[in-house]
Amino acid sequence: MSVTPRRLATTPAPAPSASRLVLAPDRDRTVLDGGWWPRSWDPAAELPGLVLALSERHGRIRHLMLNLRTWDSRFRRLTVGADVVRIGWFDTLDPALLVATTGRDIQVDLLVVPPATPRAAAEWAMATAADPTNLRHAPDILASTPVEPRAAAATGSAADAVWDNEGGSTAPMGRRPVGDFSTTPPRTGVPSCALRRQSP
Repeated sequence: MSVTPRRLATTPAPAPSASRLVLAPDRDRTVLDGGWWPRSWDPAAELPGLVLALSERHGRIRHLMLNLRTWDSRFRRLTVGADVVRIGWFDTLDPALLVATTGRDIQVDLLVVPPATPRAAAEWAMATAADPTNLRHAPDILASTPVEPRAAAATGSAADAVWDNEGGSTAPMGRRPVGDFSTTPPRTGVPSCALRRQSP
């Protein structure tokens, strides 16, 4: 069920911060395409950096789908650079999943790691989601880590600063993530959210 937010205006993006994102090296026979660890549940602050990071791999991002209840605010459109990204909010989408659609109609499914997740657990969850051999669904990955479904927004930390300075964001095509992600765990199936990737 999709719920129409009250605020319909386009939201201009603030200066985006580096996105804590790990993507699978390719999209062959995968269910999830990677994992994302936002710093807060504020979509206006977190989504611009994610859109830019995804654009580096997939080109223009035209649509994002998120869980209706998890985020602190809602809007229908977000301006990122010269592009306007449509935002959809759904009760039926699992909070652990974000779905992006590219300008070429490629669906990109991401695990969403709650902001207050401890760093080691968040890194493990993102690496697991980005592993092409993993068969677990996004909620199952989070259930294997010490996280709550809806954690309080995390504040900046020294560990986050190290992450940013080390460039721990997108894993380029054909390369494994750096640092703690040299060995990437398994990759999950689609959560119970009424959105399923079409078989090739």
